[in-house]
Amino acid sequence: MDNRPIGVFDSGIGGLTVLKEIMEQLPDEDIIYFGDTARIPYGTRSKETVIKYSFQCIKFLLSKNIKAIVVACNTASAIALDEAVKAFDIPIIGVIEPGAKAALSSTKNKKIGVIGTSGTINSEAYQTRIRNMDKSMEVIGVSCPLFVQIVEEGWEDTDIAKMTAEKYLLDLKEHNVDTLVLGCTHYPILRYTLSKVMGDNVTLVNPAFETAKAVKEMLREKNLLNNKKIEEKPTYSFYVSDDPEKFRRIGGNFLRKEIRNIQKVDIENL
Repeated sequence: MDNRPIGVFDSGIGGLTVLKEIMEQLPDEDIIYFGDTARIPYGTRSKETVIKYSFQCIKFLLSKNIKAIVVACNTASAIALDEAVKAFDIPIIGVIEPGAKAALSSTKNKKIGVIGTSGTINSEAYQTRIRNMDKSMEVIGVSCPLFVQIVEEGWEDTDIAKMTAEKYLLDLKEHNVDTLVLGCTHYPILRYTLSKVMGDNVTLVNPAFETAKAVKEMLREKNLLNNKKIEEKPTYSFYVSDDPEKFRRIGGNFLRKEIRNIQKVDIENL
């Protein structure tokens, strides 16, 4: 057993959907979350910059004596995860592998859609991972950049969200995909709208949920689960690199509860 916290980082606020799933599936675990809000988005950065930023985030979390790291960012998972696993002697899990595996398990007609930011879709991280597991799969990626703004404005259940989804998802519907991977950490907030647009016959894969499952399995295998007593409540700490107030306001919508004790840190020197 290991009572040290789990470290989670993202380029900003979206990774809170991953945090929420970890909190629900691992209710005894203490968690430290870092959102690199000063340098969002990662999706428009070069490979070298994404790796640099990710390593700085990891070094910050390591300074907090964590036992494992979750890369709750699709871009960082796509570009920096393999380098990080080689560079740091600590268990590290990203969001892409769990999401890809779940998509393969879900599809029946071998037609899978992936939606995400332009950076994630252009990297072809999900598409490549799925095809490497099963070359017979047809995988179609569509970038949906406006979804991030819609979620951050709290418009996920509005006509604006529905009309935008209908426009973005038309190509996927015409390809008759039966599985849709939500390849951005903001997108689970849009599940209701996306399901309504795609229809009941399309399964939505939430990599945040699948990642939390993978974290739980990894901690169990490595005997790292927290042995917290029943009366002890878990602690959640939040750090950002810019504007704690914006993080508090928008983040509360992601977690469905108020976020307190957010600290701003200087990440550049790590």
